[in-house]
Amino acid sequence: MKKKRSQLDVIQDMLASVQDKGGRIKPTHLLYKSNLSYKMMQEYLNLLKERGLIVEETSRKDPEKRELVLTDKGQKFLFEYRRMAEFTDAFGL
Repeated sequence: MKKKRSQLDVIQDMLASVQDKGGRIKPTHLLYKSNLSYKMMQEYLNLLKERGLIVEETSRKDPEKRELVLTDKGQKFLFEYRRMAEFTDAFGL
């Protein structure tokens, strides 16, 4: 049985999904990739926006739609998170 994801794991998954899409993603696509309920995704999005890890902007293709954009701070978080994960894995933690 799989272990439940921690809050940091969910945040990393969400930010990595945005990064994998070139730094911009539609909210619906992030919902599918993050494997969260709509309510939980909204809570995490609010947290990520408050912390400045992502911003919401008008879509480049359709001004009526919104996209989530990874900030420089979000990029740095991903880099440091991956570095920390490699460090803990090296010691079997």
